[in-house]
Amino acid sequence: MQRSWARWRGLTSQQKVLFFLLVFALPATGLLIRTFGFQRASNICGRVGGQAPLRPVSPLDIADAQSLARLAAIAGRRGPVSASCLRQSLVVRAWLRRRGLDAQLKIGVKKNGAALDAHAWVELGGVALAQPELSHAPFGVPDLGA
Repeated sequence: MQRSWARWRGLTSQQKVLFFLLVFALPATGLLIRTFGFQRASNICGRVGGQAPLRPVSPLDIADAQSLARLAAIAGRRGPVSASCLRQSLVVRAWLRRRGLDAQLKIGVKKNGAALDAHAWVELGGVALAQPELSHAPFGVPDLGA
């Protein structure tokens, strides 16, 4: 627990605010998915987040996006409501697109014994965000819910 508090104190005030916004956005996104289904929820997230004109991705943008995706994963695990990778990905993608970045939602699977394991993540500039060991093969479909 002390280590968690030490990490919390190490966050900037901007990161702390972002974390609390994510804690509220993730359950809201889950409610949208349950109420309207994935495709409509994805479209709503895109409209709510707004979209700035797309601009080129810089290394600083990727570093900031990695930080956002890591905070979303933490908020998804530690928030009052557990949030799946799909919810996290929808929120992160909407946030990045609001900044004018062409973030792509990816959905993939891997075989886990006899079962298939599905996973969602966001890619920015060809980089899978907050995915140190991504072993899922993405479906060969266009980006969902631009």
